[in-house]
Amino acid sequence: MSRLPPSKKTKPKIQALLGVGLDNQDGHKRITRGEKFAIVGGSAETHERMTEGVVKTMEKLQRKGKELEDAEPQEVVELLRENLPGKKKS
Repeated sequence: MSRLPPSKKTKPKIQALLGVGLDNQDGHKRITRGEKFAIVGGSAETHERMTEGVVKTMEKLQRKGKELEDAEPQEVVELLRENLPGKKKS
């Protein structure tokens, strides 16, 4: 495997997003797939919040005229943090 010289390394790019919910207690298997994302597991509430947050993130990138692969990883992280709020208080 050939390696590029340090000055020629390519920047990391995000090809797809994967969300994994671990709080499922009802035994239901939840899977949602999009063109560049997949959400698996979680309670109904968690799965819905993750799906909604990722869809909003992808929409914001699209409004900026960017594909997921074109966005800087830090930009994607910031958008996800905006669109995936912490667990809602009951």
